[in-house]
Amino acid sequence: MAFIAGIHPVREALRAGQPVDRVHLVKGAGGPRLQEIIELCREARIPVRFETRDSLDRLVKGLPHQGVVAVHSSQKTYSLEDIISSAGLLLVLDGVEDPHNLGAIVRSAHAAGASGVIIPERRAVGLTETVAKAAAGALALLPVVRVPNVNRALETLKEAGYWIYGLDERGTEVYHDVNFSAASVLVLGGEGHGLHEHTRRHCDFLLRIPMAGQIASLNVSVAAGIVLFDWRRRAKNE
Repeated sequence: MAFIAGIHPVREALRAGQPVDRVHLVKGAGGPRLQEIIELCREARIPVRFETRDSLDRLVKGLPHQGVVAVHSSQKTYSLEDIISSAGLLLVLDGVEDPHNLGAIVRSAHAAGASGVIIPERRAVGLTETVAKAAAGALALLPVVRVPNVNRALETLKEAGYWIYGLDERGTEVYHDVNFSAASVLVLGGEGHGLHEHTRRHCDFLLRIPMAGQIASLNVSVAAGIVLFDWRRRAKNE
């Protein structure tokens, strides 16, 4: 693990959208600057833990911290350029907020043979300890790319020859009736809201999973698993 210590360094890291797993604050501290850090964490879905000063001292081994420490993992980071030439299946997650869902999707994506997962830097869960645990080791095996803007990433992928398939309950085509291209991107929305309207407009196809019951949609990680392994089944038979 690596640390960012001090009020100003942590605040600027959060403002810049740097990948932060969690933030530790000393118990009992207050003031507008610490409140701003808490608000930035809340906005970016970054967990905040309140610890004793002795605990923070031990965490950073005596490094001056002013009662504020941000933790980010030493996991290798990837850029879009690192995975864009894979010409396989890439997943783009349009605002998944639950760490268990993200971890489960990464695990399924790796198991199905996808080439990478793309997530936004803000307004979505980051690569936290809970995500790593739910992924069951897949985070170390599958590239996960954080991008400033999902729609710009989709435009870049289109320019590189990828076809974009959005999974949405309002989709016009059933997922198993569509032939995926050799270079494909599967886009899934966040919990509750599904795909954002602007993201939907970037999709070449909008797919749906037909439902027999009265519930209109599935958990995003379950939906991802269904389509991923259908893609794998057909890819193996080609």
